Amino acid sequence: MTLLRPRSAPAERPAGGGVAATNARRAAGLLAGVGVLAVVCLLSIAVGTKNISPATVWDAFFHFGGTEDHTIVRDLRVPRTVLGLLTGVALGVSGAIIQAVTRNPLADTQILGINSGAALMVVFAIGVLGLTGIWSYVWFAFAGGAAAMVLVYALGSAGRGGATPIRLTLAGVALGAVMEGLSSAIRLLRPRAFDYLRFWDAGTLAARPLPIAAAIAPFVVAGLVLALVVARSLNSIALGDDFARSLGTNVARTRVLSVISVTLLAGAATAAAGPIGFVGLMVPHAVRWITGPDQRWILAYTVVGGPVLMLTADVLGRLVIRPGELRVGIVTAFVGAPVLIWLVRRARAAAP
Repeated sequence: MTLLRPRSAPAERPAGGGVAATNARRAAGLLAGVGVLAVVCLLSIAVGTKNISPATVWDAFFHFGGTEDHTIVRDLRVPRTVLGLLTGVALGVSGAIIQAVTRNPLADTQILGINSGAALMVVFAIGVLGLTGIWSYVWFAFAGGAAAMVLVYALGSAGRGGATPIRLTLAGVALGAVMEGLSSAIRLLRPRAFDYLRFWDAGTLAARPLPIAAAIAPFVVAGLVLALVVARSLNSIALGDDFARSLGTNVARTRVLSVISVTLLAGAATAAAGPIGFVGLMVPHAVRWITGPDQRWILAYTVVGGPVLMLTADVLGRLVIRPGELRVGIVTAFVGAPVLIWLVRRARAAAP
């Protein structure tokens, strides 16, 4: 899956201050990011169609009185925030992993059609097979995501020149459009599926009870563990497959574990919240400016940055058209599409 020759080693030696000082600055930045995430979580619980004061939020947790505000906090906004945390981690880390393993800066589970493949199989499971429990259709999401990943790479590598970032992006967009069309056809032919999926299809954290977050949590944790296992190996692969092998890296094993990780993360997030795009594109690029090319730090920052972006987009969606709200998938697409255009233009400008 070698797509780009890296221009620099994955772990740059700092010009001054030493490795320890650089890691200390990275750790301080990560701690600051955790603080930002805590603030965003509080906003996610307190801000919405009806704003709730921090004191009332506190009482809802520790002195529950059954009032309307307490019920909103515990039954609606806490599950929404927890799901935003899980899906933010899943989509952010899956994007970072797929960018690293393919060395494709334009890679993202939505752009490469992985989310669309998972969504198509979820729609098939619900609309055709009549499955409505997440424990039933989450397995279809995994199968659809994995199949889409294989198909996109096969299409992008066909012909002269093999796979390149632009060809993979075009293949992913084209295949994603086809699968989204098939999903729409199933929903139109199956009114029951349309009613069940009309909000989920836009990518939403709303009206998703806590058991849904609990159902995907094991898969997100498993995918995250696999991502952390391969993080050091991805630094070697960034130097090229031959050089990675000379350093003792098992390239095939790294890629297989990476694919399993992406499938678990993207499939779980799509099954729970719908096809939400661009989180895995924007967050790894943003954190790479802070951390440098070391994949271990990129993944650590992405674990924090993914939920920050997801929950911030969700809060903005509640505010821009109050008392209504925009689905989080619409907000991330509105922000992410210009980012993708900018990245494509920059890649073309840098090409020889």
